[in-house]
Amino acid sequence: MNDPAQDAPSTAERRPRRRAAAPVADTPARQSRYRHLVNPFEPLKVFSDDQVAAIHASALTMLENQGMRVLLPEARETYRRGGGQVDESTLTVRLDRGLVEQCLALAPREIVLRAARPEFDMPVWGKHVMFAPTSGPPNIMDTTRGKRAGSFEDFCNIIKICQSFEVMHGLGGLVEPQDIPVQFRHLETTRAMLLMSDKIPKVYARGPGQTVDNFEMIRIAYGLTEEEFRSRPCVTTIINTNSPLQLDIPMANGIMDYAAAGQVLIITPFTLAGAMAPVTIAGALTLAHAEALAGLCLAQMVRPGAPIIYGSFTSNVDMKSGSPAFGTPEYVKAAFGAGQLARHIGLPWRSSNATASNCADAQSAYESQMSLWGALMGGCNYILHAAGWLEGGLTTSYEKFILDIEMLQMFAEVFQPVGASADDIALDAVAEVGAGGHFFGCAHTMARYRTAFYAPLVSDWQNFGQWEAAGAKTATERAAEIWRQVVDAYQPPARDPAIVEALNDYVARRTAEGGAPPVS
Repeated sequence: MNDPAQDAPSTAERRPRRRAAAPVADTPARQSRYRHLVNPFEPLKVFSDDQVAAIHASALTMLENQGMRVLLPEARETYRRGGGQVDESTLTVRLDRGLVEQCLALAPREIVLRAARPEFDMPVWGKHVMFAPTSGPPNIMDTTRGKRAGSFEDFCNIIKICQSFEVMHGLGGLVEPQDIPVQFRHLETTRAMLLMSDKIPKVYARGPGQTVDNFEMIRIAYGLTEEEFRSRPCVTTIINTNSPLQLDIPMANGIMDYAAAGQVLIITPFTLAGAMAPVTIAGALTLAHAEALAGLCLAQMVRPGAPIIYGSFTSNVDMKSGSPAFGTPEYVKAAFGAGQLARHIGLPWRSSNATASNCADAQSAYESQMSLWGALMGGCNYILHAAGWLEGGLTTSYEKFILDIEMLQMFAEVFQPVGASADDIALDAVAEVGAGGHFFGCAHTMARYRTAFYAPLVSDWQNFGQWEAAGAKTATERAAEIWRQVVDAYQPPARDPAIVEALNDYVARRTAEGGAPPVS
């Protein structure tokens, strides 16, 4: 048997040649370019074009034959006036495929979400990509205090984190502040988003009363007249159908109110294959597609040209327990298929970063990575729950938020163009170093080393000894330190004192009037 030590080169043979280091170029530190992302890659596909067309045609057949149960009378009347067939005895609306295609033709193919400051405007179409944080979990978690009910302080802390990272482009529900009564919660959370951040807000459609409040607060914050507000998409909301084939009262109200105001509807059926949808990916996507088209038709009947983002949230369940599963192979393939359907009908597409893990551990990381690959390599334009999601959406985690920010920034770096000029190919550098040398000190490296590579937020690239000497901290422990530092260092954006006063006066008046309870 050969002795590996005998085959290894001697120390003298391994040692690189010494040379004088090239002078350090006066180059600026690396600047991130994460505000307006463009995905340069072609979307991956799971279906052939013929199969996509068959799914779309089957969804149209479903709407013609079975239809949607619509619980809001005003919505059924809108469908009827728009050409739908309404059966009041079963609350069912059926839509002819020709009518659906007419409505589809009215929806805009390109959407630009307008922020208070133009540099924060976000295009949502084509190859553009927008990231928005987790939205709606009732609980919050961190490594010090564990899992607990969300509070307004937690809500504001997550806004501070969002504002501090350029890769986070929008806001959302973040976490439910359960220390504020529900009839006042929208007033406080919307005011906080508008005063603490420059990012695009997302609010809930929880009944006309809350919608009126949210719209008025955004109009005040942006300094818009009512007419200007209705012609300027600047806020999003999520519309979830009740799969299978039902549209409830608050969601129907939301479609009608947001469409009338010209604001962006992200119509997202939440279908779990094997539970509220067929067990096959194609079957679950067909059902979700039909439900999304039904919501789109209602919006276009209210206001032709109402901006719509095609939402998808299709995954599978654990067939042993019935629990939702996320970041699975089926989730990825369903994302690819949903992206194909969105492009088939020409609409921007929303997907998610999801995990079923109960803590910020390895499972949460690899399931989120799978979810993000499904969304981004499938050609997604808008990713909700892009950071912070845990426990199937029941918990927002501070540490997971930071770990996700790291992943989002790495994807943003993957999207950056790769040069291949003569200078990038670097023949001169190879000639300078020669055989057996190293590139650490050559002129080409010294001119570029500050900006050549992505600098990690959380990852620790030290060797074991250095890592151990620094405390042997896990990525989750490092993330815990980072989020606290970010919250402590947060600086609010400048705001016109008159706008702040007007918002405060509006919240005070509406609070004194009793707020607006959500509609069920």
